[in-house]
Amino acid sequence: MTGTTLASVTHTAWQLKSQITRSRMLQAGKAAVAVGISWSIAPHLPGVADNYPYYAPLGALVSMYPTLMGSVRNALQTLGSLAVGIVLAAAVLVLSQPNVVTISVAVGIGALIAATGWFGNNREYIPVTVLFVLIVGGPDADSYSIGYIVQISLGIVIGLLVNMLVFPALNLNGVGQKLSNYRSALADHLSEVAEALAEHWPPERDGWASRKDSLINLSSGLRTALQQADESRKVNPRARIHRHRDLSADYEDLAALETIAFHVRDLTEVLAGAVWGTPIKVELREDLRPSVSLALDAMAAALRDWDSGNTDLTAHSAAADALASLMAELDDRKDSTPATSMGAAISIAMDIARALAALLSRLESPATDD
Repeated sequence: MTGTTLASVTHTAWQLKSQITRSRMLQAGKAAVAVGISWSIAPHLPGVADNYPYYAPLGALVSMYPTLMGSVRNALQTLGSLAVGIVLAAAVLVLSQPNVVTISVAVGIGALIAATGWFGNNREYIPVTVLFVLIVGGPDADSYSIGYIVQISLGIVIGLLVNMLVFPALNLNGVGQKLSNYRSALADHLSEVAEALAEHWPPERDGWASRKDSLINLSSGLRTALQQADESRKVNPRARIHRHRDLSADYEDLAALETIAFHVRDLTEVLAGAVWGTPIKVELREDLRPSVSLALDAMAAALRDWDSGNTDLTAHSAAADALASLMAELDDRKDSTPATSMGAAISIAMDIARALAALLSRLESPATDD
């Protein structure tokens, strides 16, 4: 094995290790237990259902979602898809007989209904069920349909019970860390821009100009984590015990951070235009750069202070003072300096002002625990 191949295998192994989290291992274990229980009970159902025990484990798997609410939603959508498929198959049996034309028409109608998206990720069960009932069920389509849906329902019920009783997922722990990471990323970005402005012009370091796009990914990841945490609380008995996090305040924090990030990205583009002339060529006067740098650095300090949980507004007031100094300097020069050479600094100052306003709205109404 060559060194390159070994390195590739090692990298793949580390990737797999990072993806196999404790929560995913628990979910896999619960799925295995639910399948085992379903397979053990399925053959003992009365009537025709005991002829189709292999569908019970499938129902158990269908109901094993990371969150209870997701499991319930997925289960209902699956049962709805099965019911629609069985009705379409029954229509073929009542109105005609199974053949190439009628089966194709029924499957086509099922695919059209599935395409509406009403049945979520399990919409493809509609045309599949039509095929199963008409082809696999054949002359015993009525018995097959009953056994099919009864066994799937058994598996779903068992899966939901296992998911609910065995440590149902409550994805609250990662939200606070992701919020902190977002604040830190914004603060670090502003500090880097401030340092670049304080150095000789044009700045040698240019990482800050491209790193602004990563803020979008952080925002998207945080919003996804919040939505997952919010859903994990629904119909979850553990949520009554772990009431230590106010997700409504977290959503407000995210909204404020997204507003701040928007203005941070905007001022970054303005500075990029001043350095490289893209996306728009602007001028940032040399004598204004120190004040702009101080205002950006003070804004970064205010974000770090917020992240520490401090709500006494000291750092925010310092950032507001730095901004006021920049605005006063701009006012002093407005009569003697061409407007074209002031535009960049004015735009940056306005972005800082709006970002500080968004930050202040959260500092004046801090998050409270349940």
